[in-house]
Amino acid sequence: MEISRRGLFGLGVVGGVGMLAGSAPALSRARDRPELTHGVQSGDPTGDTAVIWSRADRPARLWVRIGARDVRGPVVTPETGFTGKLRLGGLPAGERLHYQVRAESLDRPGLFGAPVDGSVRLAHGGDVRFVWTGDVVGQGWGIDPAYGGLKLFESMRRRRPDFLLHSGDTVYADEPLAPVVTLPGGRVWRNLVTDAKAKVAETLREHRGQYAYNLLDDVYRRFVAEVPQINQWDDHEVADNWYPGEILDDDRYAEKRVDVLAARARQAYHEWVPTSSTKVYRKLSYGPLLDLFVLDMRTFKDANSSNRYADLRRGLLGAAQRAWLIDGLTRSRATWKVIANDTPLGLVVPDEPGAYEGVAQRDHGRPKGRELEFADVLQRAHRHGVTGIVFLTADVHYAAAHHYDPARAAIQDFTPFWEFVAGPAHAGAFGPFPLDRTFGPRAVFVHAPPVPFTSPADGFQHFGEVEIDAETKAFTVHLRDRDGVSLWSTTLRP
Repeated sequence: MEISRRGLFGLGVVGGVGMLAGSAPALSRARDRPELTHGVQSGDPTGDTAVIWSRADRPARLWVRIGARDVRGPVVTPETGFTGKLRLGGLPAGERLHYQVRAESLDRPGLFGAPVDGSVRLAHGGDVRFVWTGDVVGQGWGIDPAYGGLKLFESMRRRRPDFLLHSGDTVYADEPLAPVVTLPGGRVWRNLVTDAKAKVAETLREHRGQYAYNLLDDVYRRFVAEVPQINQWDDHEVADNWYPGEILDDDRYAEKRVDVLAARARQAYHEWVPTSSTKVYRKLSYGPLLDLFVLDMRTFKDANSSNRYADLRRGLLGAAQRAWLIDGLTRSRATWKVIANDTPLGLVVPDEPGAYEGVAQRDHGRPKGRELEFADVLQRAHRHGVTGIVFLTADVHYAAAHHYDPARAAIQDFTPFWEFVAGPAHAGAFGPFPLDRTFGPRAVFVHAPPVPFTSPADGFQHFGEVEIDAETKAFTVHLRDRDGVSLWSTTLRP
């Protein structure tokens, strides 16, 4: 497909635009050619930009061919684990763009490895369809081709979404895989196990290996080559329920300082995930229908405690992120403002005895602790007349729909809203968790397993799907199972 809009690009990339050599130098051998090892990915699509990602097997320069043009990308080196990203700008909105990535030898310029194909669709003015989920390769459930690998990603691919919102726990760095797991009834689950997945991740190399592992699955690699991602992180990218300053009480770790582990995990995350920013929290606009506010509820988190303090300076978001969210919501002119919260708002998620991991803490009265931050956000948005707020989350390993209403709440000055929960994508299923009534939630739908830590082989894996109709502006949500079957749906009117 040839595209002529402004010569295709007003590029914001490392490098520039040029033409690839027409043929490789004579007498080259296959082992001389740098190859791409883990496919291609795209991420953070907006009206005319997207990030393209790949990884080579040695130092090399990445090139992207899109339309009839070739775009010179970065040189990849051991310092980035041989991964590289290009942010492309000036792309035509609303079209599915097909691209190829190749790696060029640094020792023999003009010598290229085999191309790998991908595609990306950018924001546009028409209907919007996207999917969301979280929690991949958790609780010891890895890749077993006999059970379909990471099958849920194939079900999402078949829905042909504009993008995936990945709600965190993109990897499980703290939960190693065993080669064999016995399932109920004597069935056997046989995990593909790599060195990095055989122990908890501590080194940068081991954290990189968490992301490399997921891309070994054919289903997952096909999905990320076709569907752009918008990623956030949660806890398992580092360690279960972590917070800054924590010292782990876990004999599996030689390095027990969470801040050290988190720095390595963050570097691996930004190397291997097609993000456009070093900040996890960011806003992405998807036409006049949708503004997406992606939160970071981990980096600025206070210590897990009874969570009943009266100090707005503490919490999950931090003052700067909270101010950014309030300002973004009040300035947004999009019909729908989706807040991607990697930790649910009203579910009581315990940590150690007497301590809580998330926002709520089972005190059903007026906001305390981390609830104060979200009370501030909801009240300020209400006072500015903001409508169309919807929360999307994962984290708790089951699917649910929660409606929040001030008529049922301990405070009244906020606008009713919905929170939809989907997941896990490929992990042990459990739940449900109790609801804290501070913001007046009601569980309208819950789909959770009868016993905790149900395997992916036994179902209870979930993703959510959102469809926004360009004409009516209706916001339709489906909560779907591993096979893509809709378990429950509702339509919200603007």
